[in-house]
Amino acid sequence: MANRDLIGEFVTRTLAELRAHYPRPLSPAEELALIAGPIRQCRNCDLALTRTQAVPGEGHPRARIMFIGEAPGGTEDETGRPFVGAAGKFLEDMLADIGLRRHDVFIANITKCRPPGNRDPEPDEIAACTPWLRAQIAVIQPTVICTLGRFAMQTLIAPYLQISKAHGAATERDGILYIPLYHPAAALHQQRLRDTLIADMRTVRDILVARGLWQSP
Repeated sequence: MANRDLIGEFVTRTLAELRAHYPRPLSPAEELALIAGPIRQCRNCDLALTRTQAVPGEGHPRARIMFIGEAPGGTEDETGRPFVGAAGKFLEDMLADIGLRRHDVFIANITKCRPPGNRDPEPDEIAACTPWLRAQIAVIQPTVICTLGRFAMQTLIAPYLQISKAHGAATERDGILYIPLYHPAAALHQQRLRDTLIADMRTVRDILVARGLWQSP
């Protein structure tokens, strides 16, 4: 709880400092752009030493749904954009299946820089990046956050959860519905996981429809 309080203070202070420099209220898109600037210059962990560039995230500044993975891969590190490789194409296909396009949602990662060799992110790297992600969430104010893979789920929902048991089940916290999903990359080579992920994505749509937050395509 203490760590969460510190992150909350960082988010409040960061957004207040950004807004204080402008004589007029900023749009969510402008605030996200201002947050992305220091993310690209961040040196808060050793990933800054090996990255090509940081990957802040992208999408609709008032998206109802955020998709949050674990870390950029090689293509993302080169382009500075999240989920643009094979896993990203699969994510876009699943979005299309439920009537959404990439620019309707916001896509980001727990860590903003690629771990060397695509290894798992370390706890200190996740801790260094989490305040930036929380600031983005505070600006976007999504209705639903879909975590993609184990690391995003355990960071944002609960550290003890197992993705094999928790996937597709919604948990509400602080007015946001969190739904853990398998990572698209894990499903690319396993048909069983692929089918499960497609079904869970449709469950996301059905939950929103049931709550009157979605007009089914």
